[in-house]
Amino acid sequence: MDSQQFREFGREAIDFLANYYDTIRDRDVLPSVQPGDIIKKLPKDAPEQPEPWQQIFQDYKDVVIPGITNWHSPQFHAYYPTGTSFASIIGGLLSDGIGIMGFTWIASPVCTELEVVSMDWLAKLLGLPEEFLNSHSGPGGGVLQGSASEAILVGLLAAKDKMIRRLKKQDPDLDEDLAKIKFVAYTSDHCNSAVEKAGVLGSMKMRLLESDINGRLRGKTLKKAMEEDKALGLIPCYVVCNLGTTGLCSFDAMDEIGPICRENNVWLHVDAAYAGSALICQEYRHLLNGIEYADSFDVNAHKWFLVNFDCSAMWVRDSYDLINAFDVQRVYLEDVDSEIKIPDYRHWQMPLGRRFRALKLWFVMKSYGAEGIRSYIRRHISLAQYFAKLMKADNRFIIEPEPSMGLVCFRLVQGDLLTKKLLENITKKKKLFMVRGSFRNQYIIRIVICSQLTNIEDVELSWNKIKNEANTLLENDAVHIKSQTITTIHGMENICVTEKSK
Repeated sequence: MDSQQFREFGREAIDFLANYYDTIRDRDVLPSVQPGDIIKKLPKDAPEQPEPWQQIFQDYKDVVIPGITNWHSPQFHAYYPTGTSFASIIGGLLSDGIGIMGFTWIASPVCTELEVVSMDWLAKLLGLPEEFLNSHSGPGGGVLQGSASEAILVGLLAAKDKMIRRLKKQDPDLDEDLAKIKFVAYTSDHCNSAVEKAGVLGSMKMRLLESDINGRLRGKTLKKAMEEDKALGLIPCYVVCNLGTTGLCSFDAMDEIGPICRENNVWLHVDAAYAGSALICQEYRHLLNGIEYADSFDVNAHKWFLVNFDCSAMWVRDSYDLINAFDVQRVYLEDVDSEIKIPDYRHWQMPLGRRFRALKLWFVMKSYGAEGIRSYIRRHISLAQYFAKLMKADNRFIIEPEPSMGLVCFRLVQGDLLTKKLLENITKKKKLFMVRGSFRNQYIIRIVICSQLTNIEDVELSWNKIKNEANTLLENDAVHIKSQTITTIHGMENICVTEKSK
């Protein structure tokens, strides 16, 4: 493909994407494919000869598009949002277009320095403490990871290394291998699966502690668990505090958890993957109570901040904790000396290679402005509250727990079986997509405002689909119960006749 073909293909691709978003309401949320259907459509071997871009693009439209789940449909209400915006798409295109690597400053100076500035901008917008700023005189700063999962693991590995260094100061003859197997990490039983996985990957026992009736991990529960483990000769090492759990969007009591971590020299990582973006709105800043105890904090800009995946913003109070854990030197990676504080980001992450993620984040912040992003997040929350208002007027449904951010959890009064059947019936029609959850051991359905395109009419459409499906389900259930009752009565009559004839 030469530059002229690139221009032609690029124009076609941009036009296609613009039209895709313009017509997304006309598309089913879920694709009409079965497992293996796409594999059957594709050749078993790669082509020997180059194919024209027109053919490649046609295959994209014929094979790829029919197999996608339309995450940005206003009727997509599953999981949490995955960010996108035209500003971010252009930022990603231009980042990929120049094709740079940013593992050292000299490898691409702007890759490092734009990230330094963008992360400081974002930290200030979210109201994070000065200690987390790259521009602060201290050792803290921000870095873009690939995902919140990476940030959790990076924090765990840094905590592990820091604990070993602390213990070796106390006992220079410490057996490091023996000490490491005694390390314990803690989090809520409502945590994301990534937290558990970090324990597996980092070879650290991860205790999932029971949350309270509102899905929050409390300080007294953490303190009790640490005391139990210390009595067994184990060593508390790492805590993940969830600000917006995946299932319920519940918030752990960071102001209670923080002092316990500080008292026990335990690393406190704050996972605010989804809900952290709402901190840009002043009315949600109270959620940061206790942030002064955090060693690291992470929010997925690629969830609710209009930035395309992957772009996870992580800040640390002391970057030397990361550098000490991940610094592996090679002659060919020597960088320039500078009197200005410039981070060597390859030591702040697991991989060596670094994508120019900051460009799309920078484009979004410049394109929308802080007020535009605030308005977007507030609109999502308002739409979730509007949906809850519509549902609360129908006494066949129960909303619990209370709606949180852009999430509403609900169930049918009739219980788990019919609530599960309701979700199954809706999903089969592919017009509306939600996923299940659990609250106080009861089956619930989660509906999240995800698409940046969603408006009041879309929310009303989703509600009507849910309500109509419930009408059909409950009517059929009533007929079934009536039929069973009649059958039982007839059965009893037959028994009585038989008894009389005897």
